[in-house]
Amino acid sequence: MSALLEVEDLSVSFGGLVAVDSVSFAVGEAEVVGLIGPNGAGKTTLFEAIAGFTPSRGKVRLDGEDISDLAPHRRSRMGLVRSFQDAALFAGLTVRQCAMVAQQQAVPVRTWAALVRTPGERRAERERGRRADDLLAAFGLTTYADALIAELSTGTRRVCELVCALSLDPRVLLLDEPSAGLAQREVEQLPDLLGRVQEITGATVLLVEHDLPLVLGLSSRVLALELGRVIADGTPEQVRHDPEVQRSYLGGDPNAINRSGKPATRRRRKLAVKSSG
Repeated sequence: MSALLEVEDLSVSFGGLVAVDSVSFAVGEAEVVGLIGPNGAGKTTLFEAIAGFTPSRGKVRLDGEDISDLAPHRRSRMGLVRSFQDAALFAGLTVRQCAMVAQQQAVPVRTWAALVRTPGERRAERERGRRADDLLAAFGLTTYADALIAELSTGTRRVCELVCALSLDPRVLLLDEPSAGLAQREVEQLPDLLGRVQEITGATVLLVEHDLPLVLGLSSRVLALELGRVIADGTPEQVRHDPEVQRSYLGGDPNAINRSGKPATRRRRKLAVKSSG
C-alpha cells in the first residue's frame, strides 16, 4: 500500500519542553489509524504540527509532495483537513448555511462577485447548496437543515462539525477527540457515523481518541505515544498487548486494555470488509 500521508522526524518544542520528539510514520490510502496515549503524550500537538497550526521541524508529505512549509489553509485545499475537539461553528447560522460556508475554504468566494451576484457566483452558490444538502442527507441532518447551530444538542453539533470538515473533500481527515463532550448513547453511535465517512468519501482517517473501545474498534492500525515519542505501531491486537503500552497507558494492567478492546472487534472487521470492497 503506497503512503498517502508521510510524517518524517517531526518534532515540536515549546522552550525547553519537547512535546513531539522525532515522530515518523506513514498512512496509506483509505486507512484508519488510531492515535492513543495518556494525557500529555503529545497527540493533539502532533495533529497541530501535521496540519500546520504549530511550528515544527521535520517533514510532512501528502501523496509524495512536501507540504511542510505550507500554511494550514493551503494544506486543507490540498486535502489535509483537521477537525478540532470543540470546533467553533457560527451560532447564528443554520446547519445548511454552515455546510455551505465551510466549502468556501476550499473555493473562496470573490467579494465583488458575491456583492454583484454575477451568474457565475449564483451557479457556484447553487452548487454549494446541492453539496450541503447531499452531506446533510448522508449524515441524517436533513431535518435540522434550517435549525440554528445554537439550538443543537452537543451530539448533533458534532455531526454538523463533521459535515463541515467533509465539505472540504478531504483526502486525509485528522479527527481530534470526536467523542469529547458526548453522552454515552451518542458515543455508541460514533462507530457507525465514522464508518459512514469512509463509505461516502473514501478518505484516509487519522483519529485521536481517549475512548479505547472506539479507537481500537475503528482502526486498522494504532500508534501509541508517550512523552511525544511513538512507543508502539501495529494492529489494534498487537498494540493492545504491547508491554510498553500497558505500562504507559494503563498503568501496567493488561486486563484493562483487554477488556477495553473486546466490544469493538466485530465492528472493525465489518469496516474492513467494506473498505476492501
